[in-house]
Amino acid sequence: MDLLTAIVLGIVQGLTEFLPISSSAHVSIVGRLLGDEGADPGAAFTAITQLGTEAAVLLYFWRDIVRIVRAWFASLAGRIPRNDPDAVLGWWVILGTFPIGILGLLLQDWIETDLRSLWITATMLLVFALVILAAERVGRQQRQLDQLTWRHGLGFGLWQALALVPGVSRSGGTIAGGLFMGYTREAAARYSFLLAIPAVLASGGLQLVKVMTGDAIGSGTGWGAIAVATVLAFAVGYAVIAWFMRYITTHTFTPFMVYRIVLALVLFALLGLGVLQP
Repeated sequence: MDLLTAIVLGIVQGLTEFLPISSSAHVSIVGRLLGDEGADPGAAFTAITQLGTEAAVLLYFWRDIVRIVRAWFASLAGRIPRNDPDAVLGWWVILGTFPIGILGLLLQDWIETDLRSLWITATMLLVFALVILAAERVGRQQRQLDQLTWRHGLGFGLWQALALVPGVSRSGGTIAGGLFMGYTREAAARYSFLLAIPAVLASGGLQLVKVMTGDAIGSGTGWGAIAVATVLAFAVGYAVIAWFMRYITTHTFTPFMVYRIVLALVLFALLGLGVLQP
């Protein structure tokens, strides 16, 4: 991968990670359009550049994260009640991480190969546009994070695990699940970003090790290109998350869903005409 392609993909990753339109789908599509002979950038490149956008989450939600971590440890030590809202939220983030962690390990080979077919990506872009539209229509959107239960925490985690399939969208899938469970857009989005932290850090860290040992698919990408893409993903991602958290207070997800549907149809057409290889 040349430097220019890495720059473009880093910007794409930052622009799409926090929007309900699937960053992995966009990185895969743009990477194939720009790459040598339509090559997929690979799951390893995607996972590592997600470390950049996850760093943006850590910075943006730094105060929330510090408060939750402190409360969680303080509850373990008995310095505060175990039912303290922040301590409980910490437990539910841990619980919600299990589904994607377990399924990610069990289906790792499949995720890095067969599931990256653009036919699957296009299908998921279309299907989950309809799912998210339905979630907005039927969800009561009344619950806040202080009403989160262990069942809902696990439910959020199961919805997040669907993002292992490119085209679903980690934020889109998790937020849709939150809306179906009655949470507001803001609460569902905030929790989806917090819930993604351990999953993305673990996935990106694992892929870093694989790249260093030469075991990752697409590990031939130079460290310089990966570093540039990751830094750009961080900078652009921070700006996007700040904008998105303001946007959802007064707007619905409908424009993003229209975009997903159009993108899916265009992708089906490009695949059918042979312009892109699946």
